[in-house]
Amino acid sequence: MTDENTQGTPEPEGSGDAPFQFTDKRKVDPTSGEARDASEAATGDAGTPESSDPLAALDFEPEGDAAESAEVLQAKAEAAAHLDALQRERASFTNYRNRSLRDQEAARTQGTQDVLVALLPVLDDIERAKQHAELSGPMAAIAEKLDASLARFGVERFGTVGEEFDPTVHEALMHNVDAEATATTVSLVVEPGYRIGDRVVRAARVGVVGPE
Repeated sequence: MTDENTQGTPEPEGSGDAPFQFTDKRKVDPTSGEARDASEAATGDAGTPESSDPLAALDFEPEGDAAESAEVLQAKAEAAAHLDALQRERASFTNYRNRSLRDQEAARTQGTQDVLVALLPVLDDIERAKQHAELSGPMAAIAEKLDASLARFGVERFGTVGEEFDPTVHEALMHNVDAEATATTVSLVVEPGYRIGDRVVRAARVGVVGPE
């Protein structure tokens, strides 16, 4: 009866003669503390590879920058040439634009100067009328509007009594001496001067007084 019970009892799984095995996948050797070789870490203690790389048996090396094809090098050379041509064209256009702007400003200034020269006799008559208090009423308002219109185009009137004489902007029509004078100054304004920006259209015609 005992033999029958023994023969009828099933043995547990994994209780055969084959011993239990495990694979050590650690990348660092726990004994020496040194890094394991990649093949050793993959094989483990059992000496059986865990997995195989399908590309490991292929004998090739990836091509680097030095191995670029002739077509790529030619394309880069053409791109560099096109970029250089574009930069030159852009610089040429910038120079042309700046030159055009300077020419436009010069033409505008010249046109304003031509109109101012044509109006100088009228402006001189208006100034003489102001000095003699003969300008009043509507004519005074018209004269003010004319001055405002010229100012919008950069026209400036200069030359006043008491300012120091400057031969670059003043034309001395008469000269008097004064023992007490320490510098040559404007004593009389015959005709005021006019300029547009830094360009003197007409120098102020004045009388001056200075030391002996």
